[in-house]
Amino acid sequence: MTASPALSTPRLATPDLLRSVFRQHAAGVAVITAAHGTRPVGFTATSLASVSAEPPMLSFGIGTGSSCWPAVSETDHVGVHILGEHQEDLAATFARSGADRFAPPTGWREGPEGVPVLDGALAWLVCRIVARVPAGDHRIVLAEAVVGDRADEGRPLLYHHGRFNALRD
Repeated sequence: MTASPALSTPRLATPDLLRSVFRQHAAGVAVITAAHGTRPVGFTATSLASVSAEPPMLSFGIGTGSSCWPAVSETDHVGVHILGEHQEDLAATFARSGADRFAPPTGWREGPEGVPVLDGALAWLVCRIVARVPAGDHRIVLAEAVVGDRADEGRPLLYHHGRFNALRD
């Protein structure tokens, strides 16, 4: 196999190179939520992946420097919300540092296991955390789906090249 003529000379892998490579990778957008004492926490994630059908298991990454890490490191359950193309503002709110992510106009309710469940998502799951695996400055969280629901229709929100995008036909 030969390299494509459009590719440049290989460079030593750095954090900047990794970020620039993954800007080329389109990813679905999810919001992960958890209860932390009496207050809800949540963050936007593009690292969500299906792991296993039997049992139903998924994974996501979270930085250990994230303001949500203390909650995720201690809780037994998280909410996983697949966002629709109509939820770009919600994705941006949960990605913004220092924002009151659960203040209006964010619609949400307390769901099973006390997990915050967001209104209007294409799909949501409440999952039981089964492992937190060290991975550099992040943890890979493995979680088993316990309960959830999905919308009958809708198109997913995507993240590509540093921007939220809609799926095109």
